[in-house]
Amino acid sequence: MKFIRLDLLTLLISLFIFTGCKNQDTIGLGVVASNQISGSLIDTSTIVINTVREDSVVTSGLSRTPLAYFKDPQFGITEANLAIDLNLPGGSPYTIPYGTITVDSALLVLRYAANGFYGDSIASRYKANVYQLKERLLANNVYYNTKVWSADKANLLGTKSFLSRTSDSVKIFTPIAGAPDTLVKVPPQLRIPISTAFVNSILYNASSTQLSSNLVFKNNVNGLYVTLDKTQSGPGGTFMFNLDSAASVQVYYRNTNGTVIDTGVLVLPSSLHAAEIKHTRSTEVQTELNNSTTNRKTFYIQGMGGLRSKISFPYLKNVLKTIGNDVIINRAELVVTVMPGSNIPFAPLPKLAMYRYDLAKQREFIQDALDPSLDPRSFSGNVPSGFFTTQQQQYRFLITAYIQDLMRGVTPDYGAYIGSVTPTTTSTIATTAQVDGRTQAVGFDTTSPYRIKLNLFYTKVVK
Repeated sequence: MKFIRLDLLTLLISLFIFTGCKNQDTIGLGVVASNQISGSLIDTSTIVINTVREDSVVTSGLSRTPLAYFKDPQFGITEANLAIDLNLPGGSPYTIPYGTITVDSALLVLRYAANGFYGDSIASRYKANVYQLKERLLANNVYYNTKVWSADKANLLGTKSFLSRTSDSVKIFTPIAGAPDTLVKVPPQLRIPISTAFVNSILYNASSTQLSSNLVFKNNVNGLYVTLDKTQSGPGGTFMFNLDSAASVQVYYRNTNGTVIDTGVLVLPSSLHAAEIKHTRSTEVQTELNNSTTNRKTFYIQGMGGLRSKISFPYLKNVLKTIGNDVIINRAELVVTVMPGSNIPFAPLPKLAMYRYDLAKQREFIQDALDPSLDPRSFSGNVPSGFFTTQQQQYRFLITAYIQDLMRGVTPDYGAYIGSVTPTTTSTIATTAQVDGRTQAVGFDTTSPYRIKLNLFYTKVVK
């Protein structure tokens, strides 16, 4: 009986407590109706979105340089070709050693960058072709993707058929002076055989004048031009190379000096590189580009200087007319959803960025992505924004301060854009050739549950 009475007493106390709680979601003291604050959500604000061409992009001196021939069924054809220079060993005058030099083989070595492939790695077979440039790269010049390089395409210097194996290390035999050749493992790389006749013509059979100065050598040789064969099978893809670390022509030779025969490797390094990039649009994409001033149900974003989307919110001030001026925007979130089915088999871009133009049509961060010292409303550089989430198939952008300023007329609207950027956790808005891939997304289609949305979470203060 003692325990029964205790249980009954506990039950009665609990009933009194729950009866006295009228709103279990309320925290703290009660709120008087005259100054009550309530939160609301609007997700139907009209958004105007359309596809436009990306700005030209610098391709010289990159840590990730593209080589591509990708026939994307939705976007069209993307082609990227490499231009690299060649230098004397060590970039210094070169003296041919005593004895008889025989070139056994020569290889153009291009090291893959991390995560260095986008496209089809199963059905596609690739073939890289190498030609001699008719012009040289200059150290002080900045080269863009629109630069068309002149090459002697009548004389093929080297070719290599290969598969996409950008994560597989390679085992090669390395000659060691006075010792047997040794098998070593090297990082993932593409090794293209180069004509030994070409190597002899620029090196061992060249004049002493050409070998006496690296500048004279570069002026005569120019460099190499690398392209992917357009008759390849399958849709193809894009390869990214780290040309700063291991771009060179490696010459394997035998030196016969009397009765002594030795082998060695001579390296002609590359120090300058650039890429030319060309996009041939699909009919669908070209249709969107031809309608770049009207609201569209589909929009496209493409890396490597391809496509971006212009976005505007022309009726934001009407929201204030509807809900009143006594509101505070707690959170504004732009939600972009990938077009269902467009991510198979090619994945969407890993990150997008939203930025705006200033009066001079130069890119600048929106207020939410500024340094907190410049705008205290920023989200510490807006780091969480723009990353693709696989589960929701969406990109989400926190743009609270930007939307608030647009609604109040504080920020002039010179144009805002969404484009591809380097997928890092730091904020960046510069267009880049180092990111491949693309995204097809649902635009302002009122009939689609996946349409682009601006979620406005606001608080209205009742006076």
